[in-house]
Amino acid sequence: MRHMNLSGSSFEGQVPQEISYLSQLLSLDLSSFNYGLKLETGSLQRIAANLTNLKELHLRFVDMFFVETHSLMNLSSSLTSLDLSYSNFQGKFPENFFLLPNLQVLDLSYNQNLMGSFPKSNWSTSPIRELTLSWTAFSIDMPYLFKNLKFLNGLYLRHCSFIRSYSPLAMVANLSKITSLDLSENNFGGHIPWNIFLNLDQLISLYLSSNNFVGQLPKTCTNISNHISFLCDSSQHQSLGHVPMNLQNLVLGDNNLNGTIPSWLYSLPVLKGLDLSYNQFIGTIQEFQYASLSHLHLGRNKLHGPIPVSVFQQQNLTSLYLSQNNLSGVVGLDQFSKLKNLKLLGLSYNNFSLSFKNFENYTFPNLVSLELSSCNISEFPYFLRASENLYHLDLSQNKIQGNIPKWLWNVGVDTLQYLNLSHNLLTSYVPEQFPWKYLYTLDLRSNSIRGHLPMPQQYTRYYSISNNQLFGEIPSLICALTYIKILDLSNNALNGSIPLCLGNLSELWVLDLRMNMFDGTIPTTFSKGNSLINIVLNGNRLKGPLPRALLNCRNLEILDLGNNMVNDTFPQWLESLPNLQVLVLRSNKFHGSISSLNVRFPFQKLRIIDLSNNLFHGLLPTQYFENFLAMMHVGYVDKLKYMGEEESPYYQDSVIVTMKGFEVSFDKILKMFTTIDFSKNNLDGEIPESVGILKSLKGLNLSHNKLSGHLPASLRNLSNLEWLDLSSNNLYGEIPMQLSEMTSLEVLNLSQNHLVGAIPSGNQFNTFGKDSYIGNLGLCGVPLTKTCGDDEAQQLPPTADDDEEAANGFQWKYVYMGFGSGLVIGISVGYMFFSDERITCLMRKVGGERWLKLLNRRKRPNGDFSRRRRN
Repeated sequence: MRHMNLSGSSFEGQVPQEISYLSQLLSLDLSSFNYGLKLETGSLQRIAANLTNLKELHLRFVDMFFVETHSLMNLSSSLTSLDLSYSNFQGKFPENFFLLPNLQVLDLSYNQNLMGSFPKSNWSTSPIRELTLSWTAFSIDMPYLFKNLKFLNGLYLRHCSFIRSYSPLAMVANLSKITSLDLSENNFGGHIPWNIFLNLDQLISLYLSSNNFVGQLPKTCTNISNHISFLCDSSQHQSLGHVPMNLQNLVLGDNNLNGTIPSWLYSLPVLKGLDLSYNQFIGTIQEFQYASLSHLHLGRNKLHGPIPVSVFQQQNLTSLYLSQNNLSGVVGLDQFSKLKNLKLLGLSYNNFSLSFKNFENYTFPNLVSLELSSCNISEFPYFLRASENLYHLDLSQNKIQGNIPKWLWNVGVDTLQYLNLSHNLLTSYVPEQFPWKYLYTLDLRSNSIRGHLPMPQQYTRYYSISNNQLFGEIPSLICALTYIKILDLSNNALNGSIPLCLGNLSELWVLDLRMNMFDGTIPTTFSKGNSLINIVLNGNRLKGPLPRALLNCRNLEILDLGNNMVNDTFPQWLESLPNLQVLVLRSNKFHGSISSLNVRFPFQKLRIIDLSNNLFHGLLPTQYFENFLAMMHVGYVDKLKYMGEEESPYYQDSVIVTMKGFEVSFDKILKMFTTIDFSKNNLDGEIPESVGILKSLKGLNLSHNKLSGHLPASLRNLSNLEWLDLSSNNLYGEIPMQLSEMTSLEVLNLSQNHLVGAIPSGNQFNTFGKDSYIGNLGLCGVPLTKTCGDDEAQQLPPTADDDEEAANGFQWKYVYMGFGSGLVIGISVGYMFFSDERITCLMRKVGGERWLKLLNRRKRPNGDFSRRRRN
């Protein structure tokens, strides 16, 4: 036997030593797809010792975790090709292996723990023609590499580590024989230096995706011989660079490129793959001059206009991705009838109308991925009935209603991995268990599906069927989801007890059962070593104490048990969870004291704590205020990051908080958002001065308690505080004048206390209405009708800006929408509509009767006022 090829098979277990008996083998290919085969050092050494004539060895996806790297040096010197990609190979790769006299092809890619470097000498005669080190830990010296590999045709260095600070693209000009170059995912920036391609006459494929390149693609100057030249100097018509006319693949996706797509890209005669997706290109898509394309990816840009007719003539097209643009017109699927080879079709999130008319008799027999999200369709695409190999289907955000057709259950039974039918109008009863054997992601949320909870197969990772009309108990089949990472059953009418086995699912990240009718107790079986990050049980009927087994959830970041009937003391022991950031216990039956002297790990990462509407009593927890590190430092976390976005794109952490007197649902939780809500308890004593060190705090609500004493002047240090509610307590004394320095404060409620003296003025205090102070009989000054004597005045002198700000307010309904959409706090600030009485009071204070006359002229018939924000 000379050649053995078992690639793509489903063999498992150890590679048998008997293969080494085939001493005459010239090529051996055991490549697989699932790490079923394993190879140990002993077996490899026997193969190397006996197969002395071996020229080609391919072990892609063969698990070589336990193979010692030095054993490779025993392979035959006749070896011309070695493929160890995706093999879990690790350690230090032997440098001398590069010196094998006949080695032409070496692929070590996607072994992230494989280190190595190039030989220090005797390497300039290397015959290597194709080198692939993508996603390895090699230290790559590009100038040295290019100096020695003079015969290199293909170089693939995706996501690599370069040891010198230079532009690797600048070195490429020395590779005159290069035909294929991949430098994707390396964070290279700046403009693409097109002049380097002057010497790359044989370049066929260029991959520069997932970098930080900026600027526009060059425009055409002239066509010279077999090149397209680019204009550098319009006065002298000097060539900036060129691209060979025989270019087949140009992949520039996921950068920061902009401008229009230049015309020369549409005239390359043998262009097969064009990827400009995930950039900022504008304008229209022009007509392609040749029908050579097999891959066209222009999605995630700002392109507009219709899909060019020439796209529908690309009979070799296998992948078309145009999603998330502004493309328009009417697109009939019958226009795709010539694209029989199509495997991937992405048209989601555009402005065109998609029609299935005249397409009943057509199919895409090779289709494996279909994305038609937000395409305004109202029925299931019937052409899918013949798509036996479908693995990805997204029909979300449409108007599909009624029953899920029975034929869909037979589509991709053995292949489907992703199914998203969310945000439609589906009402049908679904089977007890879904048929797809290897479905990883199942998203059915936000429909009107009725019936008992259906279960996916055991390999499912992400399952969301929230916001439907499910009822009944969770079936015992839930325990079979041993690979589940995200389980979202929220906003249904499920009842019964929560299965104990959910705490034993070791892979589970997110358990979201909020807004159902579960009763009984919280599961007590959270096992050690579990992966839980988010537990949300808000809005059920759970009773009993908080289980100590939660201490086994060492990765927990969010614990939301609000709106239940949990009866326990404050769980101080939760402070030992090192990553806890959100703790919501509101509206339960918690009791006792929050404060404790035995504090060891005082919630240092906590950013949201809501203990409102319970039965807590005693003093405020000064020791916690002194240790809430995440609430102390502005910029403690990245302001534009959301919780949970690193874990999964299929689930977004959310929470409901009382903000500025309104209950607000956060669809996303900004990591910069911090709030404390201890309202509606029986807390007493004074507000400690230490609260003033929580400088990143956005909201503080201590209302409806029995707090006494003076308002601490340290509140002035809360420079980011946007709402402060201390109403319905027993606070007394004056409002410190220094509080007018809180320039971020937008809502203030000090009502129903025993405060006295003059109300401060200036900055934000000029915007608060009398509702902020009602019930404090000893207060005086604007906006109250009670005036102050000279001895009571403690007002700051108004400035011109204060005068105008006093005549304006904040329209907070826009802020609520902003928060609900996950926008950055403080960016979506609008103006509030004030009552006539409040504005009249403010106008009289700052502008006299002249302002009042102006005000009356600006009144609308409905009593609102038109305002223009000051620029």
